[in-house]
Amino acid sequence: MNHRILNNSFLLVCLFVLPMLGGCNRPVDAAAAAPPPANVVPDVDLNLFTVDHPEHFPLAAATAHPTASELVVTGAVTPDVSRNVPVVSLASGRVVAIHARLGDTVQKGQVLLTIRSDDVAGGFDAYRKAVADELLARKQLNRAVDLFAHGAIAEQDLEVAQDTATDAKVTLETATEHLRLLGNDPDKTMGIVDIVAPITGVITDQQVTNAALVQAYSAPSPFTISDVSSVWIVCDVYENDMAHVRLGDTAEITLNAYPDHPFKGRVSNIGMILDPSIRTAKVRIEVQNPGNMRLGMFARATFRGQTTEMHTIVPASAILHMHDRDFVFVPAPDKKFRRLEVVSGDPLAENTNLQEIKRGIQPGQQVVTNALVLDHVLAQ
Repeated sequence: MNHRILNNSFLLVCLFVLPMLGGCNRPVDAAAAAPPPANVVPDVDLNLFTVDHPEHFPLAAATAHPTASELVVTGAVTPDVSRNVPVVSLASGRVVAIHARLGDTVQKGQVLLTIRSDDVAGGFDAYRKAVADELLARKQLNRAVDLFAHGAIAEQDLEVAQDTATDAKVTLETATEHLRLLGNDPDKTMGIVDIVAPITGVITDQQVTNAALVQAYSAPSPFTISDVSSVWIVCDVYENDMAHVRLGDTAEITLNAYPDHPFKGRVSNIGMILDPSIRTAKVRIEVQNPGNMRLGMFARATFRGQTTEMHTIVPASAILHMHDRDFVFVPAPDKKFRRLEVVSGDPLAENTNLQEIKRGIQPGQQVVTNALVLDHVLAQ
């Protein structure tokens, strides 16, 4: 009985497997085995939007507006070199005290430096000799006058005595003035010389330290004082922009530190030599300093009015500011609006509700007057 059941099971397996083995020998249909073709969907224009009621968004036509050309360059605040005054020492000696430092604002006549100088001793020696010589010459002149009155000497001898007395007086006056220039009283010398500020201004250079040696009338000077009531803005102008800058032109100066407080300046010099590496020339602008302009500050100079350019004008509300970029919406067929990126300018001075578009659209093109409302609807 068991032997019969095993035979029947073997027959059933063979009947099931043999058809499968025969199928393996048949050729494979490549078309039937390949996957179905992909359904390619065209890329979606993310700047094109469909709205149900485009009539709810009023349109306005961009217009052309004549605008003066504008050139913006960068520079820095520098001192006016014609207002830089070196502090000259009239005596040589060793520094015993420094009363001012680099960057300090000083007043005319303020003591900056004190030195101990042997020049004072030499000046006092010359002064004392001049005093003695003047006294002797005056006595000799008095004696010569008396002798000439009694006919004891010739007139020529009297004239010689008068000339000697005059020379002695001049020498005494010179020696006295020299001591006073060194800051010493001829009647009470101290050997100390105070060096004072020749003008009111800011110390922009210091070449002296404590216990240093100072040489009279020699460079470098211990200090340099700059009058910063008027300063220079030195800018770099590219070669291609040189035609937009002329001597005497006015420029609007804006400092990075005070962006909301523009200053007015005048072009006083245009460099004759260009930097060969970056092809720029130095342009110097003279500006009156109200007191808050500091040397070394970064500045931006704007030149306007050389030529007239036509700019596109749209309502200011038509510009959408998003992620440091500007956009406008223009109508498209089939109830759609297209978002265009533009480069906006400044609002018009005569009408702040209108704003310039430097690039992106042309005059006559329709734009949505309120871009913010449309953007809000599209975001829902």
